[in-house]
Amino acid sequence: MAIVPTHSAAIAGAKTCEPRDQVSEQHAARARPIDLHSAAAQHPSVDNQKIIDEVMGGGLRVLNRIADSPLVERFGLEARAQRLVYEGAKRAAETAAKAAKRFSPKRSRGRQGKPRKFDLSLSEEQQLMRDTLRRFADDLMRPAAREADDRSAPPDDFVHEFSELGAIAMAVPEAMGGAAEDVSAVSQMLIVEDLARGDMGLAYAALAPLSFANALVHWGDADQRASRLPSLLEGDTTASVAVVEPHPLFDPSEPRTTAKKRGSDFVITGEKSMVALAERAKWFLVAAEIPNGGPRFFLVEADATGVEVTEEPAMGLRSAGLGRLRLDKVRVGRESILGGEAALKAAGRAAYDDAVNRARIAWGAMALGTSQALLDYAIPYCNERIAFGEPISHRQAVAFMIADIGIELESMRMLVYRAASRIDVGLECQREAYLARTLCSDKAMQIGTNGIQLLGGAGFIKDHPMEIWYRQLRSIGIMDGNLLL
Repeated sequence: MAIVPTHSAAIAGAKTCEPRDQVSEQHAARARPIDLHSAAAQHPSVDNQKIIDEVMGGGLRVLNRIADSPLVERFGLEARAQRLVYEGAKRAAETAAKAAKRFSPKRSRGRQGKPRKFDLSLSEEQQLMRDTLRRFADDLMRPAAREADDRSAPPDDFVHEFSELGAIAMAVPEAMGGAAEDVSAVSQMLIVEDLARGDMGLAYAALAPLSFANALVHWGDADQRASRLPSLLEGDTTASVAVVEPHPLFDPSEPRTTAKKRGSDFVITGEKSMVALAERAKWFLVAAEIPNGGPRFFLVEADATGVEVTEEPAMGLRSAGLGRLRLDKVRVGRESILGGEAALKAAGRAAYDDAVNRARIAWGAMALGTSQALLDYAIPYCNERIAFGEPISHRQAVAFMIADIGIELESMRMLVYRAASRIDVGLECQREAYLARTLCSDKAMQIGTNGIQLLGGAGFIKDHPMEIWYRQLRSIGIMDGNLLL
């Protein structure tokens, strides 16, 4: 009786015929136990397949010789011999795979290799910051959200209280007078997400001056930083960003607001909408198209001739103090271009595109925070709401809707976090930022609608915050700018 192994390594390793005078020597050698540690040390360059071939081939040859013994057939042990070969082959494969995995050169290099590009773990500083911001959102923002929404303005001292947390200082490097050892897009994104968990409208108001400071840090020249950053670091919150325009199919890469050259100056004409803190701001960072030069940012004073600000209450984000900014032939000097003269070159367009990507990630983070607040509110409500003698969460339609919200929220989070992490490691993120915006603008509206459905009639009235979250989540689809990480 002969049992032929089917594994390719065993077939390759076994010899079909051997001289009789070599059998005793080779049988003794093959019967010795295999020392994997010694083998690995002697052959550090052997690849995984060779390790598997050697171990399995040698082991199976020994087992075949046992199965070929005339004693097996004489004592009727054929079935047991076949089982022995099968189990031996299985154990040999497992041992060889573990050995290859342990002693693979590629694996050892991987442990010491380059840093990972996408890591969801937070540093101690980031975790401390999150804990602080979540307490701020729970203790201050959530209780003030309803009144601020009704007033269409944040509480008078709210933005100042947020500035006292030091968020702007942590966004400005030490070399520029701030407190940050390293400016991180992921940290900025976490700030946006945690504030939006408290209230998206108030978060938008608090983040407007921070976005202005971020723009100066990333793309401003030395004079612009020296003139504007110190006041922001001291608690000045009278600054905002104006990119979004009030027309259908708005594209931040092609703004209709223009900045035409007039001698050594520029004349800006156009209209911006959904600007946070519009009536309080003293400075605006305005996006405008330079004919034959592409879009750039300009620093514009609120009291400049031709600047008009009007209140613009909207369906969502009402508590941010929204306003419309009209610019009628506003003349600014060349020094008002963000980045100075260097911004008129190709690098200026690259900086503007980077700002668009950062804005999309920021609004994705806004969607994350508010969607998480909605989910955290809906789950206990559905568990406690009794209908027909049992919690409504026991109904599949309700349970599946909550599960869908959780799935969509995690998919949104993965895209937003990945896009932000690519900025921190110096990789291009245009594709990832656009994907995050597309998914978040679509799913945020769906999550808001489902939240209302889960509460039924209670979701339509002001006794619950669900209707605020619904209105705010719908704003994600139209906000493509006005925030910067």
